[in-house]
Amino acid sequence: MSLNALYVDFNSYFASVEQQLVPELRGKPIGVLAVMAETTCCIAASYEAKAFGIKTGTLVKDARQLCPDIIFVEARPPIYVAIHHQLIEIVENCTHVEKVLSIDEMVCKLTGSQQVPENALKLATKIKRAISKKFDFIRCSIGIAPNTFLAKTASNMQKPDGCVLIEQHELPQRLYGLKLRDLNGIGKQMEARLNRFKITTVEQLYAANRSQLQAAWGSIEGERYYDKLRGLEPYYVKNARSSLGHSHVMPPEQRTEAGAKAVMHRLLQKACMRMRSYELLASHISVKVKFRDAPSWKMESDISATDNTLTLIHALETFWRRYPTKIKHEPFAVGVAFSGLKTADEVARDLFQIEPLENEKKLNKAIDALNLKYGKNTIYFAGAHEALKDAPMRIAFNHIPDLVVEGDE
Repeated sequence: MSLNALYVDFNSYFASVEQQLVPELRGKPIGVLAVMAETTCCIAASYEAKAFGIKTGTLVKDARQLCPDIIFVEARPPIYVAIHHQLIEIVENCTHVEKVLSIDEMVCKLTGSQQVPENALKLATKIKRAISKKFDFIRCSIGIAPNTFLAKTASNMQKPDGCVLIEQHELPQRLYGLKLRDLNGIGKQMEARLNRFKITTVEQLYAANRSQLQAAWGSIEGERYYDKLRGLEPYYVKNARSSLGHSHVMPPEQRTEAGAKAVMHRLLQKACMRMRSYELLASHISVKVKFRDAPSWKMESDISATDNTLTLIHALETFWRRYPTKIKHEPFAVGVAFSGLKTADEVARDLFQIEPLENEKKLNKAIDALNLKYGKNTIYFAGAHEALKDAPMRIAFNHIPDLVVEGDE
């Protein structure tokens, strides 16, 4: 089987971008925070910080104990997205980028002479040189293998700035030195499930048959994993977007009922604009507030499919009447999500509300147009007034924000 995939994984991406742009940070332990607060956690760490055991999810207070000299910087998502697109262009000039998998990962399909091991390694070197010519402090690890899964596995085997090639004839022995958690898709819970099926090593995982892995995963993903371990590229049916939303860990000054409500309004209005950019309608809304040292509060409801901000604000206000005011613990994070997303063609419209719907569309279109032209807070609904500086752009693993639609300026 040929080499088919070249996987590019940018090392400690957020922290590396900060060190690229601020040379004074180079060689120093850096923790990137979504918000500058002692109660939050690192969303990224430089390799200098990782050497002290600091990683994504490490609390600020714990990071200070592990490394008293750590420097915390506030995340700048728009810059990370802009440089992400520049990096895609650099790789694209070397070879075609088949798929962008996240803000810091992409896979290229190898064809023709590129599938020869020596040529694949030369291509990897070319990509690294092209990146370093533009960004001298942003490094990547590259994995080359018969399929995307093994190429990603290879990219993780030598970090930072590594390059690992796995050929078909090296399987499965080349994988036996890895732990189960070293394989993509096997986290803490999945490892526990596999252990219950008497699978505790990669060798035992590879020896399991299709039906055993299907039972362990409890879905067809187990059979796909069987194929992925053997260098095959499993087929996936591309599903339409089914949900979207925003969440935010609030700064200390907003950790009140009023602050949580204002931030929730801000999140909802951002999500509405994003949903309209996809030309989708929501038929289900849910909101959530997390409290420190108390259970979270959540409300959800089905609604008539809509993209109208006013309608969704009304749903939020209805939920908020049941906010648990008796809870004395401070709210520290909020979230809003739309699901059951549909296109207009999939929705049966109410004949008695045609005119109001048209007026709502005109209003939302005008608001979106003005905010896109003059800035996101040019026009907004009053509920978000006290949270205009909160809930800035965030980068999820599988969603690269659109700087025009989701940017903060």
